[in-house]
Amino acid sequence: MTRFFVPSSALSLLLLCGQVAAAQPATAPAVPAQIAACPTQIQTTACDLTVHHWLFSKDQHGAGQLPAADAAWELVRLPHTPKREPMVVNDQWQGTMWYKTTLQLPTNRNDQQLWLQFGGAMNVADVYVDGLHLRQHLGGYLPFSVDLTPYLALQSKRPEKIEILVRLDNRDHALTGLKPLKQLDFNPYGGLYRPVVLALRPALHISSEQLSDTVAGGGVAVSYPQISSTTATVAVATELQSAATAAQPARLKQQILHNGKLISQTQAQLSLAAGKTQTLQQQLTIDTPKLWSPQQPALYQLVTELWQGEQLLERQQRNIGLRTIAFDGQHQLLLNGQKTFLRGVNRHQEFPHLGYAVGPLADERDAIRIKAAGFDYVRLSHYPQSKAFMDAADRLGLLLLDAIPGWQYQSLDPAFADLMEQNCRDLIRRSRNHPSILAFECSLNETAMSPALIERLHQTVKQEAPWGISAGWMPGFDLYLQARQHRLQHYTPPTQPYVVSEYGDWEYYAQDAGFAQHQWQGLKPEARTSRQLLSAGETRLLQQATNLQEAHNDNLRTPAFADGYWVMFDYNRGYADDLEASGLMSIYRQPKYSYYLFQSQRPASEQSALYASGPMVFIASDWTGEGVVAGQTAKVRVFNNAEQVALYLNGKLIDTRKAQRAAGQNSMTDRMAQPPVEFSLPAFVPGTLEAKALINGKVVAEHQVHTPGPAAAIQIQLDNTGPAPAAFDEVFVKAQLVDSKGNPLRSSGVTLNFHSNELDIVNPQPVVTERGVGVVLVKTGAAGLKGRLTVTAAGLPAASIAF
Repeated sequence: MTRFFVPSSALSLLLLCGQVAAAQPATAPAVPAQIAACPTQIQTTACDLTVHHWLFSKDQHGAGQLPAADAAWELVRLPHTPKREPMVVNDQWQGTMWYKTTLQLPTNRNDQQLWLQFGGAMNVADVYVDGLHLRQHLGGYLPFSVDLTPYLALQSKRPEKIEILVRLDNRDHALTGLKPLKQLDFNPYGGLYRPVVLALRPALHISSEQLSDTVAGGGVAVSYPQISSTTATVAVATELQSAATAAQPARLKQQILHNGKLISQTQAQLSLAAGKTQTLQQQLTIDTPKLWSPQQPALYQLVTELWQGEQLLERQQRNIGLRTIAFDGQHQLLLNGQKTFLRGVNRHQEFPHLGYAVGPLADERDAIRIKAAGFDYVRLSHYPQSKAFMDAADRLGLLLLDAIPGWQYQSLDPAFADLMEQNCRDLIRRSRNHPSILAFECSLNETAMSPALIERLHQTVKQEAPWGISAGWMPGFDLYLQARQHRLQHYTPPTQPYVVSEYGDWEYYAQDAGFAQHQWQGLKPEARTSRQLLSAGETRLLQQATNLQEAHNDNLRTPAFADGYWVMFDYNRGYADDLEASGLMSIYRQPKYSYYLFQSQRPASEQSALYASGPMVFIASDWTGEGVVAGQTAKVRVFNNAEQVALYLNGKLIDTRKAQRAAGQNSMTDRMAQPPVEFSLPAFVPGTLEAKALINGKVVAEHQVHTPGPAAAIQIQLDNTGPAPAAFDEVFVKAQLVDSKGNPLRSSGVTLNFHSNELDIVNPQPVVTERGVGVVLVKTGAAGLKGRLTVTAAGLPAASIAF
């Protein structure tokens, strides 16, 4: 959701009629002033400013309510994490920290409202104004706001500026819903890792989602009472508040646009008494609507304008999508009336070294990677993830299961249940207008919740979003979620819609349905697990793909309407000293063989300009002879979504084959959309393997692998997924080892040294190759990705590139 139509170049500095500067004690660096005015082309009295720059200090003393006099401050730019961690986070930094800035207050009062909105602050946040404690917020994953309006209304004693102090504590906390870090299956990290926005509003304004105390209230809520192929009704509920000293006559206007063209509009007159709140219900009609689906994510723009006479007080714009979700008598999903199975994946939002502290484009690129991998559904496990990821899901066509924070933990303190309910309300208000939302997982994952808590959370969903669908790990919600290893309802005819929430990892790792994962390290032989690092080698990466194929095919035999592989990206765990490596991509977003297995399940006919799609073929072999016994045949597995695959060795046709489903209860292919094709070669012969995918006898996709020679050079490449690098962005840059002919090597364990005088290379350690590739994460500056990068390795010529 945006407040204004503004040029993209202005989006990095959202707009406020005022300025922001930082406190500048003698020992602290200065924060650059950020000054902007409302755009002249749109005269509104509502403005937003993203407060980018803060002073930061770790609390060395760990006690007291204000920073120590000897605190050492550094200038930082949000998003920010208190520590750049190593790749394997075996000692995540925990403690208390301070952020501060000084806000220059606007000079125009007239009963205006001033809010400071935090997108995410890990984990317990205490906010102070001029040393006075204003409020505390528990939990680091959901947005919250503090009302600074009283500081605008102090008449003659009104200050010109105020100092904002934020104390964060990311240590273990009994009420916030997660296990202690040393027992936790992921890392929550720390810091002000999402945007902080200063919002100025007129006396008569659209209310804040976080500050409203009305059930299902706050801001703008969109629902769809009726949708068909011929017409759709869009209902818009807008909560308005008046802080004026007298009644405020006004006009609320709603417009729906598609590709810039006005489709429908309505407006209503109102007069709101001083100090009152009113929710205005309006309806708009769209003829012959374009429906939103994973294959065709059609979006409309809803523009909400609040006018007083000829003055535009406030303007908001958001994307909306029209789609229906229902279930048939067999509890199968009917999306826009069509029976649909959702092939999905779970995602942790962690990035290497920075944890959660990345900008919107980094999250958008993750959504693109997931869509390109062949998925139409993502479970946001096990906490709310960024608005940027959800916005991208709206555009790309990813249905989301949106979750409150929770994993294998429940406190019996009544305050815990109160906080979980509030988390559910905050989650829904943040997410409710996204067409990508499938359901709200207001449930504690893998936790034996009490019936009272289940009912309370389920009813909270119904209160905040009467049209919404609840989902949970235990019966009592609209959707029933079960991981495959638990098998509590895997083959049982369901009494409600059922999702295989996780599969493919734990059952192959431990052959156990228990929850004490921190006790099971090294239980099974390494080669049998789905947890395989990118460096594990061809044989074990193929075993991961085999496990996932067997599990996904098995899911298609069950009554489930969706499944979600665990997990998209490798990630860190609080209780373990290694990466959880069941990802389809490494923590540096490099694909494993299994990535292409799922990509092959998407029909070749589905194509989009937004992500890699359409016909594909991939040879799941490095063609180095690994695993081939002398005198025996060499087997080659090829993933594809075509009708046939022709395989060539050194230019000679080996065979042309089509995918075949094998029947039988123990089959691994009888339900798959597209089984892989297996070829047997008489022996391993070095050279070039080439696969050509055929549809109607025509080549639609090709892939080659080459037996490499010795390493001769380094090639530097920018990860070109999604949007081009922008200012204050995070991008991956990789160095590929190649032989004298430019063929990639798959060598692991080679140390690469990355160096740049201009670029901020995030990696705090030397880079070691996995399958011939070493990757760094680079933070760009105000000018974007500008600078020279050099990579060296022992025995190889240095490689250099200028961005």
